[in-house]
Formats: sequence, C-alpha cells, structure tokens
Amino acid sequence: MEQAQLNWIVNFIWGIADDVLRDLYVRGKYRDVILPMTVLRRLDAVLEPTKQAVLDMKQTLDEAEIDNQDQPLRNAAGQAFYNTSKFTLRDLRNRASQQQLRADFEAYLDGFSPNVQEILDNFEFRNQIPRLSKADALGTLIEKFLDPEINLSPNPVMNGNNTVKHPGLDNHAMGTIFEELVRRFNEENNEEAGEHWTPRDAVRLMARLIFLPIADHIQPGTYLLYDGACGTGGMLTLAEDTLQDLAAQHGKQVATHLYGQEINAETYAICKADLLLKGEGDAADNIVGGPEYSTLANDAFPSREFDFMLSNPPYGKSWKSDLERLGGKKELKDPRFIVEHGDDPEFSLVTRSSDGQMLFLANMLSKMKHNTAMGSRIAEVHNGSSLFTGDAGQGESNIRQWIIENDWLEAIVALPLNMFYNTGIATYVWVLTNRKPEHRKGKVQLIDATEWYKPLRKNLGKK
Repeated sequence: MEQAQLNWIVNFIWGIADDVLRDLYVRGKYRDVILPMTVLRRLDAVLEPTKQAVLDMKQTLDEAEIDNQDQPLRNAAGQAFYNTSKFTLRDLRNRASQQQLRADFEAYLDGFSPNVQEILDNFEFRNQIPRLSKADALGTLIEKFLDPEINLSPNPVMNGNNTVKHPGLDNHAMGTIFEELVRRFNEENNEEAGEHWTPRDAVRLMARLIFLPIADHIQPGTYLLYDGACGTGGMLTLAEDTLQDLAAQHGKQVATHLYGQEINAETYAICKADLLLKGEGDAADNIVGGPEYSTLANDAFPSREFDFMLSNPPYGKSWKSDLERLGGKKELKDPRFIVEHGDDPEFSLVTRSSDGQMLFLANMLSKMKHNTAMGSRIAEVHNGSSLFTGDAGQGESNIRQWIIENDWLEAIVALPLNMFYNTGIATYVWVLTNRKPEHRKGKVQLIDATEWYKPLRKNLGKK
C-alpha cells in the first residue's frame, strides 16, 4: 500500500480522537482510548470471515466438556487470537440505550482470547468504558472506527461495479499504521517519551552496529533476538527487519524469533498488540511483561540464550525493590549477577541500588551463546556513569573488569547530545561480542560520534 494511503488512515484515526474525545479527555490521554480501539477494530475485521466457525467450534467444545479450548479456537479462527462472543463491532451499532451498548460491548470484550485479554488489561481499557458510556461517546467511537471511508481489514472494500474502493491492509501495513500512531502519541507527550520509546535513528544505528560487522557471515537458519527492556518493541522489530534485509542482500534465508520483557503495563500492551497486528502471534507470546515482571528481579527467560541482543535500559533508576525481592545484597544468589571469574567462584556484579543500568548488561551477557560459530552480539545504550562509576571491588567496576578481562567489549560509541527525548546527557552505545575477529582481539574501539548528526527541522522535547 502507498505511504500516502497509510498516512491518510493514520490522520483519519488521529482525527477520531479530536472529534469524539476532545471534551472528555486531555490530549495526553487520547491514547488510552485510541490505541486499544485501533487494535480492537483490526482484530475484529480479521476475525469476521471465521466468526461463525469459531462460534460453532466453541459450542462443540462446550458440549464435549473440553476445558483446554485455546488451540482449537485459534485453529477455527485461522489466527493466533479469536473472539467467542456472539457480537462483532458492527453488531453493536444502533443500540437503543447506552446501558445496552455498554453491556454488549463488555460482553464482546470478554469474548476475546487470553492473549488479547492480557493486552486489554494492561491498556486498562475497561476502565475507560464508564466514562465513554456516561458521555454517550461509546457508540460514536464505534461508528467512527466502522466508517466506510477507512478500511482496517485485510480484505479490499469493493465498489458496486466490482472495482476496488479501498485496498486491503496486510499485516505489515497495519503494523506501520499502529507504530505511526504510537510515535505521534509519544511525541505529543514528549515529557515521557524517552522513558518508553527509543528514537528510530538511535535504534537503526544500534541494529547496524550489531549486524553490519558480521553481514558476510550470516548463514541460513534461525536466529533469536532479545531485548530485556523492550518498551513498545520497536527495537526488536527494527532489528528483525535489518537482519532480514541484510540476509536477503546476501542471498540467505533466515527465520527470526523475538523475545522481550517489559515492566510498564501500557508499553507492554503496545508491544504485544503491535506483534499481533503484524501477524506475529508466536512472537507476541514471547513478550512477557507487566509490573510483576521486572527483568532484574524476575527473569522471564532464565534458560534461553540469544544470537542478538539490544536494549535501552533505564539509567539512574533505583532498583532497590528488585534487590529486596532477590533477597538483599547478602543473600543474592542469582547466577546472572554472581559469577565465576578468575579465582573467585562468587564474583559479585551487584551494583549500588541507586542505579541498575549495568545489571541489564550483565543480564544480557548471561544469555550469550557460547557453542555457535557466531556466538552472540549485543548493543546497549548507557549514560556516562557506566564508564567510571564504582570504586575497585564494587559492582560497576567488577562488571567492567569481567567484560574487559573476557575480551567481550568490541566498541563504545559516544552519541551526539540531545539524541534522546527529554535528556541532554551524554549517551553511549556499548557493542559486545564473544566472537571477536582476530584483528580486534585485545582491543576496544572508541568512536567519537558526538558531531555526526543533522539537526531536526523541529525539536521534539530536547531531541
């Protein structure tokens, strides 16, 4: 689909917020309604052709008293998700009363599969329904998303003379629309954008630092990608696209599997929804998150090793509550943070509780592949404190010692100032691998890229 058509759809959905929500929500809260409604409309449109098959399968499974219904219902839907309610969004139009509409809409939401329920719960979308219903806005909102002027279905909308009125949206195009909405909402709320969203230019650079040095060595096969602070998932999906493009340029066919962990409920929901909308249901199942899933205290992938890892963890953020959940400094036995190094069987990588950023790096290093030809490659963003904080024998210093004495550090790139939202501090990309080429062994490349930039036409916060 042409970029102009995609932009038109994004602008239309963006306009729904102004038309329906202007007097109900402050602008910064439009996303709480528009993002989940965009997800719902797309899932609804994708499921429409198999709706009856799912209802029939549900009845058959209930009559046979089968408890484990998820996989058969996915099969009936032909998707990684389904809805067992008797309603579609179209069925909810023209309700006689707001009370009836609200009851039926809630029943419709309750019919979705567990993976969609998790997205809705983390968006806290059900919390918006009383306000929308009370203001008589729920019906208008549904009508707007069903407007014949836009088509969020994978199937084309035809004119009476059998010509195409609106082309169908494939999964990639739908993912592009959703990501553009997320980007606009993040930029609209730029006071918090940096917390959850790494700018695309920074992500592109990190992906190239990981993949370009080994582009000639990529072999056909399956590669696992991981981000331990995955936010809305943009780093994983852009890295996946970069790897796929490079492999194709070299005439190689590769499969990729994405894994991520995210503590913030809303950004976790966005990440999972984005993958579902792109038709990557399996990848969506490999994204784990919510407040109970802090990467430092509750590793979701303790036995996994990954080929490529990249992350932008929080810097200068206390991890005291995680430390307490791990038993405190004296009782902590997590093998990611207490390692064997040199003559010390319990070499501590545990940093001060006021800043956990280097522990995210230690977490990724614990997940490197040691039995493959290419090993693992890592890119992670840090602020300047990771270069010098901590006296000898303290966690930060020990992590640097552990990395350098194992010869895993390939390069550190100093980025331009004001590259990230809402912070003008110096930032650095650390590039690590356990398979350094011969000419890099025993060396660390320091790259000063602080002057390699072009200014934006318009500032986005401090960016």
